Amino acid sequence: MIDTSSAPVGRPACVLLHSSMSSRSQWHALAAGPDTGLRCIALDLLGYGKAPFPDAAAQQAFSLEHEVAAVLTALEDQLDAGEPFHLVGHSYGGATALRLARRLADSGRVLSLTLFEPVAFHLLPADNLARVDIADVIARIDAAATPRDATRVFIDYWNGAGAFDALPAPVQERFIAQIAKVKLDFVALLAEPTTLADLATLDIPTLVLFGAHGPMSTRTVAEELAAALPRAAIRRTPGGHMAPITHADDVNRAIAAFIGAAG
Repeated sequence: MIDTSSAPVGRPACVLLHSSMSSRSQWHALAAGPDTGLRCIALDLLGYGKAPFPDAAAQQAFSLEHEVAAVLTALEDQLDAGEPFHLVGHSYGGATALRLARRLADSGRVLSLTLFEPVAFHLLPADNLARVDIADVIARIDAAATPRDATRVFIDYWNGAGAFDALPAPVQERFIAQIAKVKLDFVALLAEPTTLADLATLDIPTLVLFGAHGPMSTRTVAEELAAALPRAAIRRTPGGHMAPITHADDVNRAIAAFIGAAG
């Protein structure tokens, strides 16, 4: 569940959380790239990579707290008790990182928070156009006749029409196998009780990133988050929602520079 292959002992820890239908491997370029002075700890979220799928009991009322609990358990073997760390999350990993930061807010353990287009749609009112947009996507995924059709809706929303059909067959099959977890991810996101007002007390240096060509839904979340968090800055990067993968150099430079300045 953990990748610490480029984690020099004694350096500040940086915990990396990936997007839905991805894995810890999406952060390889950041962890293995130019020296950032960090000890990178990339984790697999539940149901992805080598992490187990949520058990039957968790599936009945799946929440971001299930993800947070799994992250904290994984970190017990990687960090000293009470050790602080920088926290980075992309998309679903960003929403999970935000929940984790709130969980640890009183501990002082989260040194900084970096969020790339977190899919924290629960922060938006039901009639917000961005919330309506993603609600339509979720409805189309749930109504799809087959897992393949549902996966096509998901992939094409984030990457553009035709993106799924353009993928090699083995990659399509890998994504199709993960659509059940994607559905649980959306359950967790929409059930999350945190509001924008709750974030006013999250006094952590925060960088909110969004892709120049990302969808309106996550751009709106990014803008609302940056306005609500007391110590947040917002920055646009090249690429779209998947820029941490497609434009890794640009995104990783922004992350490394922010964390370096945050100390």
